[in-house]
Amino acid sequence: MDRQMGGPPRLRVLFVSSEAFPLAKTGGLADVCSALPATLAGLGVDIRIMIPGYPGALDALRRKQIVEKYNDAASGRDCSLIAGHMPDSGLPVLLLDCPGLFRRDGGLYQDSGGVDWRDNHRRFAALCAAAARVALGHTRLAWRPDIVHGNDWHTGPLSALLRQSGAARPKTVLTIHNLAFQGIFPLDVFPDLGLAAEALSPEGMEFYGQLSFLKAGIRYSDRLTTVSPNYAREILTPELGCGLESLLRRRGSDLVGILNGVNYEVWCPSRDAELPWRYTPDELSGKVACKAALQQEMGLPVEPTAPLMIYVNRLTHQKMADVLLQAIPAAVSTGAQIIVHGAGERAYEDAFSELARQHPKQVRARIGYHEALAHRMHAGADIALTPSRFEPCGLTTMYAMRYGALPVTRRVGGLADTVRDADAETQGAQDGTGFVFDAASVDELASCMRRAVDRYGNEAVWQKLQRRAMKRDFGWERSARRYLSLYDELMANEPAASSSEHRLDLSSAA
Repeated sequence: MDRQMGGPPRLRVLFVSSEAFPLAKTGGLADVCSALPATLAGLGVDIRIMIPGYPGALDALRRKQIVEKYNDAASGRDCSLIAGHMPDSGLPVLLLDCPGLFRRDGGLYQDSGGVDWRDNHRRFAALCAAAARVALGHTRLAWRPDIVHGNDWHTGPLSALLRQSGAARPKTVLTIHNLAFQGIFPLDVFPDLGLAAEALSPEGMEFYGQLSFLKAGIRYSDRLTTVSPNYAREILTPELGCGLESLLRRRGSDLVGILNGVNYEVWCPSRDAELPWRYTPDELSGKVACKAALQQEMGLPVEPTAPLMIYVNRLTHQKMADVLLQAIPAAVSTGAQIIVHGAGERAYEDAFSELARQHPKQVRARIGYHEALAHRMHAGADIALTPSRFEPCGLTTMYAMRYGALPVTRRVGGLADTVRDADAETQGAQDGTGFVFDAASVDELASCMRRAVDRYGNEAVWQKLQRRAMKRDFGWERSARRYLSLYDELMANEPAASSSEHRLDLSSAA
């Protein structure tokens, strides 16, 4: 590791992801993969983010320069490694520019019709191969990491590539942001991955007659993390292990849950440039004004006393969109206003739009996702609906609390780690910050929404809950220090591949 001005060596980390805000974003993964590296950099880590060279990322990257050009052996595509800096934080970034794989119309993972790109296995195998080149010092960069930190299924094969290299390699960490998304592909694409033959087995990345990119990461990474302590326990069970619970239990001593944080440089109502008015926990008049502005923007009656609920989420089965659709009529009967903002399964998008047509004075549906609108909605809302059948962390719930929009949520995953039910107040507790239910049913969700509306009717009690929620500290520094401790622990344990249980046989290659 480098020494600066005679000081201690700086830990070097290559942080690899499929997205990072503001270069590319589809959800919370992008927020984490920009905020965590920025916080680690502030703690003295020499960290570089690496993502694919999507068109928007190439346009937004600052101070770009081509490091090298090469041909990716597995895909046969011409690639360039481009160095630059984040437009906001200034963090160093590496982009894999491969026009045939990443410069295309549509989304990061799907075409404009919402269908997964058929060559996603090649796209993210190329990202892993490029990251391995950097990690092993096979580029013209005068920089080589001590630790490679991958994120989710898109980086799963990376640790396997490093293990099979036969060279001294960095230590590896894989963060599982959502176990339900595993990167499943047919067995016949295995030759495109550049992996040793042993990986094509049940002890490798074979998964019930298919390939799982995520399983490869779990199998071969030195350490594993998830994004909340409760989710780390849940994925060891058959209910939420998604078929990987046995492997995860075997790796249990290498698995830790570290709660995600919130980037308060971006999500803070006292300095949020997206808001018409700003406010603090001690001065909430700006939030009242934001509510009126949001009602007006959405074409709802500007009624200060009507509880305003928002649902800013992916419209999916996981996020209980089907349950909310059935619970909304009961909420409407209480006089509440409800705004839905998100994209997802077409049937849910159409159903929420139809509900808005049926209740024009109380329900609005804005299909799609716009970052600025999400900020305004959290600022204007009284109540944030964040139910989920499973939830690894739940950043939206943390954003809501910071903006004084009290969550109605389910006691699962990271939501159980972050929200305390307001009815604990009646038992003398002083930590209520929202409204929590247990069963993923229409009755329980509707009942919880009614509890929130009832509490909203008492302004003094409501503002007390709002202030408490807004003052909860979910900043990144505490979590980043836990990652830093994990890195230090890894660096203290030599050699890198100390356990033969997770090492690839190097005798053959696909």
